[in-house]
Amino acid sequence: MLSIFIILILGYFTGSIPTSIIAGKLLRGIDIREHGSGNPGATNVFRVLGWKAGVVVGLLDLAKGFIATVYISRIAFGEIPVSESLVQILAGLAAVCGHVWTVFAGFRGGKGVLTAAGMFFGLAPGTTLVCIVVFCIAAFPTRYVSLGSISAAVTLAVIMSVRKFIMHHEIEMPLLIFTLIISLLIIYTHRSNIKRLINGTENKFTWK
Repeated sequence: MLSIFIILILGYFTGSIPTSIIAGKLLRGIDIREHGSGNPGATNVFRVLGWKAGVVVGLLDLAKGFIATVYISRIAFGEIPVSESLVQILAGLAAVCGHVWTVFAGFRGGKGVLTAAGMFFGLAPGTTLVCIVVFCIAAFPTRYVSLGSISAAVTLAVIMSVRKFIMHHEIEMPLLIFTLIISLLIIYTHRSNIKRLINGTENKFTWK
């Protein structure tokens, strides 16, 4: 149990690193939460600090989930009587929760999409790539990043369910359950975006 506690703590603090807030302070001496959409995520960094900073922050957010899932999880595997995938899931989920509710910024973090994507790159890279394609198809023509994120989250849950119950792939039930939890969490963190999409007031993304 101690090993599980350690990976949860390490995963959470890895995900909690407020990359967008740090970028705002270093590059322009501002609090990114007071500019643009007010969300401390990579998309708002694109809006406020430019595409180069946005790409760097996005990759770092992606890396947080991947590192927790692939590397931090190894601290506990072999020491506790559970499957490797379950340990990886717990570490990755802790990182996603850390990003969404970061201890370094009053428990007010980003949406968790990129950190979740990094987590699933470590768990199911092929499925994750399909979700990225869906994101691009939904986001770029409409210029609604939130629509792309929500579409990718739904696609992730659907594909993993189809692989498990229809195609009969060897997907452990804990992985499927946590996939559904992550998908629902991402949709939940976008609840305000969903309202704005319905009302037609959602912010559109621009490269300018």
